[in-house]
Amino acid sequence: MNLDFTENRNISTPSYFYISGFSGIPHVRYYYIFLFFVYIISLLGNSCLMLVIIIDRNLHTPKYIAVFNLSLTDICESTAVIPQLLDTFLFGNQLIPYGLCLFNMFSVFVSISTQSLSLAVLSFDRLVAICLPLRYHTIVTHRSMLVIIGFTWAIVLLMVSAATIFISRLSFCRVIVIINSFYCDHGPMYRSACSNYLPNSVIGGLYPVLILGFPVSFIFFSYVCIAVTLSKITTPQDRQRAAKTCTAHLIVVAIFYVPITFTYALSSFINTNTRIINLSLTSALPPMLNPIIYTFKTEEFMASLKRVLKRRIIFPYSK
Repeated sequence: MNLDFTENRNISTPSYFYISGFSGIPHVRYYYIFLFFVYIISLLGNSCLMLVIIIDRNLHTPKYIAVFNLSLTDICESTAVIPQLLDTFLFGNQLIPYGLCLFNMFSVFVSISTQSLSLAVLSFDRLVAICLPLRYHTIVTHRSMLVIIGFTWAIVLLMVSAATIFISRLSFCRVIVIINSFYCDHGPMYRSACSNYLPNSVIGGLYPVLILGFPVSFIFFSYVCIAVTLSKITTPQDRQRAAKTCTAHLIVVAIFYVPITFTYALSSFINTNTRIINLSLTSALPPMLNPIIYTFKTEEFMASLKRVLKRRIIFPYSK
């Protein structure tokens, strides 16, 4: 195994990174088995949700374009995090080649970032639907929703590509760089460099603000506006009907943002293994729970699911 540095234009890059997360945790193999089943459920649940949206024309609306995008990001996030985590720790492949580590960081950051922005897109849809119901179909169209989603993907790809490029320009003074995380995390990677990593530090500071802080602020603002609008609705039935349309989205938002917010806010008070487990659960559980929540909490989707099952299973040969 070649453990020498690779010299390229005065940049010293190690051949391997060593992922050291989940060290010293008793019975941790059971946690890996749990993550495996979480991954299977995430794939099945989100694939089913996406398939129903594709099949049922009643769900070919801007809202469900955003829901479809969220399911797509859920599959991307689960696939970026869990298989690599299992291969790294369950099968003992903690030495990861330099190029593969950069790709792992890129894929994880893209999937988590797009999921965060997808939740903000869904809150925009609910904001317009409840606060501007008469203008909803002129503001939120198929084209505008696709443009917004495309813009979020472009922003994420641009930011994560910049972070990856700046990481690739760093020099490392160790043969094997140790990363105390469950994947090739951006912060531990650039802080292990022996060259100037100021641009990486700036990106590391801006990233949570733009990818986590801005969406949370926008979601909070949108639901303040929604709450004000609901308070002006005089009929209890109309108020309850409008509030129910936001329930599923609020649960999904809480599942994604609350654990990661508390983990980063209390990072100085919790030990490393607790932080790593919390962050790995934050990456694994929302993709599994999102399709379940949208299935059982959204009457419109349940009705579409029943129609699809009746048409495809009960009467498979009917025209």
